[in-house]
Amino acid sequence: MKILLLEDELMLQSSICEYLEGLGHMVAVFSDGNRAKEVLEHEIFDILILDINVPNIDGFTLLEYLNKREVFTPVLFISAMIDIDDISRAFSLGAYDYLKKPFHLKELWLRIERIARQLESHQRTHVVLSENYSYDKQKNILYYYDKPQELTKKQQLILELLCKNVDINVSFDKFRSFVWNHEPVDNATIRAEISRLCRMLKEEFIQNIKSVGYRVNRYVRIS
Repeated sequence: MKILLLEDELMLQSSICEYLEGLGHMVAVFSDGNRAKEVLEHEIFDILILDINVPNIDGFTLLEYLNKREVFTPVLFISAMIDIDDISRAFSLGAYDYLKKPFHLKELWLRIERIARQLESHQRTHVVLSENYSYDKQKNILYYYDKPQELTKKQQLILELLCKNVDINVSFDKFRSFVWNHEPVDNATIRAEISRLCRMLKEEFIQNIKSVGYRVNRYVRIS
């Protein structure tokens, strides 16, 4: 995993970094909230481990900023703050977990593993289609920045067919059968409907396979 660690206690920062890197993970470490914010504007991480009381931008404010930008990377707070109001605020902002200092490094890893399992379960039902689009195959909902998108019935059926056949070419005949219930529509009508769907999308992920049909590919982030 690619992990961002925001911790201004240098001995603890070094211990966490050494431990996680020893487990084979990539760790970017920061002591200053402002610097972490700058990096998060252009880099993608699998999980964020944030202390709360750090210089310039505290952990709460950083998470609020990410929420406003609709960046929903899982956050694990580590903090000496034990007041229930602070813990409540962390979870109300969308934190996945809250670990009170001092803690054993193995406990930190157990919390990270639990978050990773939650994400893995989510990813089994969600197809990532582009930088910000994903599709829930169980609920048949298209998400943009984790926000459900409103679609017409035909658009929903088109995406359902494509996403349940991810990385596979979907023929016009399959669209005719699944979306139009075997109605005698021509290929031009199918293309027009899919073109309308593509125009309303903010990112391109539906590919036109000439003379065959259409497909979507599972998106893989390269960071």
